[in-house]
Amino acid sequence: MIKVMIPELQRLPPGEVLHVFAASDEHWGIDEYDIANQGLVSHHFEERDGRLERSSIPFRYVWPSELDLMAELAEMRLRERWEGWNREPFTSVSRKHVSVWEKTSA
Repeated sequence: MIKVMIPELQRLPPGEVLHVFAASDEHWGIDEYDIANQGLVSHHFEERDGRLERSSIPFRYVWPSELDLMAELAEMRLRERWEGWNREPFTSVSRKHVSVWEKTSA
């Protein structure tokens, strides 16, 4: 079982690569997408002890269908997928997913 975010590509205007996902007095979060390479760098700016600290974390995002293919190659099948831990339905506008795979019978 895994919990994974869904890339926020639908929220990007055409030609844009930055998405602000958090904005408060203590924390700003900005994802910078590399759409051609399915990558993003998540930039975080946090106020700590009166100083602004920046950290940047690179990711490669995957779609649920890619995870399903990897599971199939490992002789597993999708058993369930929800939007969250409360088993909300997973839809085309879901921003995250919880997926459960199981080993297929040999």
